[in-house]
Amino acid sequence: MKIGRLNHVGIAVPSIEEAWKTYKTLYGVEDKDITPIGEMESQGVKYSFVNVANSQIELIEPLGEKSPIRKFLEKNPVGGQHHMCFEVDDVHKAREEAIAEGATVLNEPRIGAHGTLIIFIHPKNSNGVLIELMEPPKGH
Repeated sequence: MKIGRLNHVGIAVPSIEEAWKTYKTLYGVEDKDITPIGEMESQGVKYSFVNVANSQIELIEPLGEKSPIRKFLEKNPVGGQHHMCFEVDDVHKAREEAIAEGATVLNEPRIGAHGTLIIFIHPKNSNGVLIELMEPPKGH
């Protein structure tokens, strides 16, 4: 498996709207560069992308009491880096190759916020960082 471009960095936050304020006031991001809040009930998160010159920042907020992001925010109450996401040509193939190399893949391929297949690799396999692998969005 060979990873491609860095698609986004996921940041867990207690409030997406509050996080938007930081990116607008401190970092000069304009409203046009921020996507509306979406929800992925199957993954227990709300999300919004902040578009920057060479990538995206995915803001993720818990959706519901059983959201996996809640546990992260209990340990990091103000939020923090949750994951890094790299593009791969074929998620199924990447999953097979990661497992063959001894990595712990945390899920079966499923549809992510960009509408394409994703998987997650356990942080213990990547120097303490949760890695998301995704197929690039069509026309990208």
